[in-house]
This record gives sequence, C-alpha cells and structure tokens, in this order.
Amino acid sequence: RVRLLESGGGSVQPGGSLKLSCVASGYIGSSNCLGWFRQAPGKEREGVIVIYTGGGSRYYSDSVKGRFTISRDSAQNTMYLQMNDLRPEDTAMYYCATDSDCTDLFGWVEYAATRGFGDWGPGTQVTVSS
Repeated sequence: RVRLLESGGGSVQPGGSLKLSCVASGYIGSSNCLGWFRQAPGKEREGVIVIYTGGGSRYYSDSVKGRFTISRDSAQNTMYLQMNDLRPEDTAMYYCATDSDCTDLFGWVEYAATRGFGDWGPGTQVTVSS
C-alpha cells in the first residue's frame, strides 16, 4: 500500500488561491490512477482532478476546469493541486488518492469516490469564505 499525506489547506477569501501538496510514501508506478478528491459537508465525495500516471487520460470535474491544475514532482514523490479563483462552493475536505489498478480511469474515479477504492490520505481542509 501507498501512504499519502496532504498539506496546504487553510482559509482563504473568494477569488484567492491555495496550493495543496500530497506526499507519497511508497511506489507509485507508471500505470496508476492518481489524483484529488473532495467532500463538502453534507455532500458526497467527488473527483476533482485525476490522472493516469502513464500519461494521456485525465479526469476534470466541470466545476474546477480553468481554475484548478494538477502537477507532479516524481523525484520528490509529490503531487500538487493549484487552486485559483476559489469560490465558497470549493469549501471541502480535500484528499489525494491512488490505485495501481487503472485500467479504466473514469470508472476508477467513480468507484474511488463512492466506495473508497485505492489508497487515501487523511485529507486537508479548504475553507473559502469572506
């Protein structure tokens, strides 16, 4: 299993920015699903941005397109989520997750969000309010 630890959450005003980090302890291969999820109070967990580490496929939530970007520093085994133009509806606990079985990226996003498939970090809280 891969151990994941998120950081970088906090409180920010609408329109502000935050950059989340996720450090992995363990091997993340070139055929993993890897990405960010979030869960707002009273709502279901949802995928934010998820990638196939071998390149190509990416999942983006429509609500974050054009505002959030994902990046990786493989040498540091770290993944980032740059969040710009934050809105109150972005308030949530943010999680990073990965799974070595990534034959169907979009299917995995759904299963991970609803059933917790894969390895997960404990989360970092993001609060957007004025």
